Amino acid sequence: MLSIGTIVLTVEDIARAGDFWRAALGYVDRSEPSDDWVILDPPGKSHWAAPGASLALSVTGYPQHYPPRIHLDLYAEDQAAEVQRLLGLGAREVDWDHYPEDADWIVLEDTEGNRFCVVQSGPYPAA
Repeated sequence: MLSIGTIVLTVEDIARAGDFWRAALGYVDRSEPSDDWVILDPPGKSHWAAPGASLALSVTGYPQHYPPRIHLDLYAEDQAAEVQRLLGLGAREVDWDHYPEDADWIVLEDTEGNRFCVVQSGPYPAA
């Protein structure tokens, strides 16, 4: 059985991106970051199989693909407050005109242009 262990985002400024994602998620460095690679873990993650996906940041020499082919969905109990907090950390709102009328998510991008959604969490819809 497979599970998601680490999600890797490509960045140009690893220090800026690392600062953003540490503050956004409350994650911590697994080990000392290098100039082109850092792995961030949920607090308390002590081994590979521990719950919670890690986030790795990798410096690349090529431009981002737009629109991106993958993004993160971040769940929030208070979406409006989290969006404001993330904007204060350096995230930017994405001008996106494809929201359905009943959208429960907002599209943002990090300091490096990697897109992610902040989703209003709650109970799963009835099956």
